[in-house]
Amino acid sequence: MKVLLVQPESPISYWKLPELCRLGGKKALYPPLGLITVAALLPREWELRLVDLDIEELTPADWDWAEMVMISGMVVHRLPFADLVREAKKRGKIVVAGGPYPSSAPDEVMAMGCDFLIQGEAENTLHLFLEALKKGSRGVIRNAGKKPDLATSPIPRFDLLKLQHYATLGIQTSRGCPYACEFCNVSSLFGRKSRFKSSSQFLAELEAVYRLGWRGEIFICDDNFIGDREHALDLLHSMIVWLEERGSPFCFWGQTSVDLGRDREMIDLLTAANFGTVFIGVETPEEEALAAAHKYQNLQHSLVEGVNNITANGLGVMCSFIIGLDGEKKGTGDRIRDFVEQTTIPLVMLNFLVPLPSTKLWQRLEQEGRLRKERFDSELADKALSYVPARPEAEIMGEFFQLWERLYEPRTFLERAYEHILRMRPTRSPMAKAKGTPLPKGPPPAKQHLIDQVYGLLALLRLCWRRGVLAPYRGQYWRQLLGVYRRNPSRIIKYLKILGMGEDMYEFRKIMLRNRNDYQHLYQ
Repeated sequence: MKVLLVQPESPISYWKLPELCRLGGKKALYPPLGLITVAALLPREWELRLVDLDIEELTPADWDWAEMVMISGMVVHRLPFADLVREAKKRGKIVVAGGPYPSSAPDEVMAMGCDFLIQGEAENTLHLFLEALKKGSRGVIRNAGKKPDLATSPIPRFDLLKLQHYATLGIQTSRGCPYACEFCNVSSLFGRKSRFKSSSQFLAELEAVYRLGWRGEIFICDDNFIGDREHALDLLHSMIVWLEERGSPFCFWGQTSVDLGRDREMIDLLTAANFGTVFIGVETPEEEALAAAHKYQNLQHSLVEGVNNITANGLGVMCSFIIGLDGEKKGTGDRIRDFVEQTTIPLVMLNFLVPLPSTKLWQRLEQEGRLRKERFDSELADKALSYVPARPEAEIMGEFFQLWERLYEPRTFLERAYEHILRMRPTRSPMAKAKGTPLPKGPPPAKQHLIDQVYGLLALLRLCWRRGVLAPYRGQYWRQLLGVYRRNPSRIIKYLKILGMGEDMYEFRKIMLRNRNDYQHLYQ
């Protein structure tokens, strides 16, 4: 069987960042981890070809070669997903759909014309698909049993990727989340009980990408890396040894809950394992809204104190916020802005609430008659809510657009990034050197790493040209760059990476201000 594995092109979103990719000479932020995991579970004798539409186009030769087309995607891929299904069927291919979007909305996706839809995780459903294919049957493949033990999950087929085109690689160590936030689809897709890969499995995956020549950043895709503390500690201790033996070829970032701010041991181990940044879902400073969304974990301790502790002890922080939650009050946007300014978080994901299929929020709003299904979408450029909110929509969207205008005004963003870096302790290397115990040096870098260093220099030159020459606030750019060099020099690379991501935030801000202008009569 000749199988074409296709990842739809992603819309403009926080998980795409095209400006950052262009700065670094890359085409996409992340590769499709789900598809390469599925690829590792397919029969060895099958021929596989992966096409990620974020980095390349499907050619007539690809279509002609394939007998079967397997498409995976998330809800944001809804529109291009449908286009791919229609094109594949027009060409007479067997079409198999899978991933979070098809699993959440199987009827909708099957109506597009798919032959098969694999609902759930591949480790315990793919064998059922292979049996159905052999019998000649078609339809939705479901496994009504338990969620799969991740001990059965193979090393993904990283060799199918064109690694040179990606800014970051993704690896997963767990699935499931013990929390039950109403708006999140993780627990509905993967369950409330966390399941884990062993440290030996994880290290085998690191070794696989290391041998393929990957050097640089890896995103740990777990929804909460510290969700099970003992598992996280075991992984980190194993990672530290592995990294030291190879000269720290990777740096990491991942998602955690805000209670990391109360766990100094965990923060220290994360930095020792070369984690540079954590992503935290703060969502809102409004306690009533957090309770209504069942995000009780954010009510237990001071959110500001937790974020500040993480930053001070050496980890960068990115946070997400949602506006439009039930239970929030007028002025929520101002209180989000105050939170961001108190914590100096430079990179903030600002979202209005989007009910996702299969979530408790979707089910509740459907029962209450508050869903506007015909307007459902979750692209960053949307201009209106897909549900009837509890407070005036004009009020919510007005505050949302105002947040974008203020928080990502370039001078304000630069100042916040500067203060964030100055609050961080130096990196581990100069701290160790100051104590007379310098960190060990590793083997010479791989060829691709040297190429990436060249691209890094070009990215710096492009950034300096845009913000240090062309921009009206160029004086501020140079003063702050010199300030970081003098006051926290070991963090200058991190500072420049934050500014690189800011390039996309400026572009997103332009989209938001255009949207506001288009709908000014609604949101004044």
